[in-house]
Amino acid sequence: MISPVKIWRRQKEIRHLLGKSGRIITWTKILTPPPDFKKYAPYPVVMVKFTDGNKAFGQLVDYKEEDLKPGKKVRAVLRKIRQGTKDDVIAYGVKFIPI
Repeated sequence: MISPVKIWRRQKEIRHLLGKSGRIITWTKILTPPPDFKKYAPYPVVMVKFTDGNKAFGQLVDYKEEDLKPGKKVRAVLRKIRQGTKDDVIAYGVKFIPI
């Protein structure tokens, strides 16, 4: 489980990615995820190269199968990463949507 402190510290890392556009370099589909992500499986994870040359990876959401290809344009968005418990902080992070 990720602590609320780690979630708070990570916000500085993800803030500069939000809204940026880039293109998929490569992708894979996760068929056997860790326990917190089992309900999302199978799901694609993409590596994206932004126009400034930086790279990032994350889950591709709101996609069609034909979007899973190198060169597809995507945008970084803020989405829920995992479900929180009753007294847990809900973790949000960067995911990608096709554009």
